[in-house]
Amino acid sequence: MSAAVRYYSKSGNTKAVADAIAEAAGVTAVSVDGQDAGIPEPVDVLFVGGAVYAYGIDRRLKEYLKTLRKGDAKRAVVFSTSWVSKHAISLIKKGLEDAGIPVVDDAFYVRNRPSDEQRKEAGAFAKKYL
Repeated sequence: MSAAVRYYSKSGNTKAVADAIAEAAGVTAVSVDGQDAGIPEPVDVLFVGGAVYAYGIDRRLKEYLKTLRKGDAKRAVVFSTSWVSKHAISLIKKGLEDAGIPVVDDAFYVRNRPSDEQRKEAGAFAKKYL
């Protein structure tokens, strides 16, 4: 099964979860503001993560979600970290749905900085969809 992991992280917390998910999937996590963030070939599952910054997801993640197309992934799985709320999950899901990519109901969330145990949980979470 093919997979891709895309994320945006200011503090490094979401990146830590993205890296754990990517390791479980056998791929490299890529920041959405990186040159290689596009989905060059369709994947079976696309993991997308971000956090809430000033009441919404970062503009770079918003813009990235607008570049996605229905054929880029058979389905998407969302993950998030934050100090305050899980609101990023619904915003990311909406962006993916607007792109025509089906999104699983479940999501992975870490409040604050992910511990070693939470990074292991992120990998186990990812494996459910691989």
